[in-house]
Amino acid sequence: MKLLRDKVMAEGIVLGDNVLKVDSFLNHQMDPVLMREVGGEFARRFAEEGVTKVLTIESSGIAPAIMTSLELGVPMIFARKHKSLTLRDDILVEKVYSFTKQETNEITVSKKFLHPEDRVLIIDDFLANGEAAFGLARIVEQVGASVVGIGIVIEKSFQPGASRLQEAGYRVDSLVRIASLENGAVSFVEEL
Repeated sequence: MKLLRDKVMAEGIVLGDNVLKVDSFLNHQMDPVLMREVGGEFARRFAEEGVTKVLTIESSGIAPAIMTSLELGVPMIFARKHKSLTLRDDILVEKVYSFTKQETNEITVSKKFLHPEDRVLIIDDFLANGEAAFGLARIVEQVGASVVGIGIVIEKSFQPGASRLQEAGYRVDSLVRIASLENGAVSFVEEL
């Protein structure tokens, strides 16, 4: 996706061989025009899958997920990382390790929003090792619903997440695939 790729090149900041900071447009400050395009692209890619729900994890996945759900005309659910006084009973819970924050979170979704007949599209901002996507998939599968695909805004292809998810049988569709962040520079998979 050229618009996203251009944004990564113009505003992404490499903070080491494994970390790309994109807080100016994706996971702190949001670029609404870019998010609308991201949502439209995911909707196009998954148009034939019969998606009934879009699922993500708070907070960085919310913008691309809500725009995708808007384009698909279906509800969006976000898994909470923090305990809520209003979300205590009848919840689905999974543990997810965050590569960026180097911590494990318990993510929760209310059972009333997922049903066995649902066809769920998982959307997330980054894919590194696949832990968030696997956690979300396990939540979907706890209720007997189907994961029809996993849409990733930025994939770090030099880490094993995409291959692990694909080996587990999931369709993974990434808008931008990064081959390397070595020497402070972003290189994309297609450029190799």
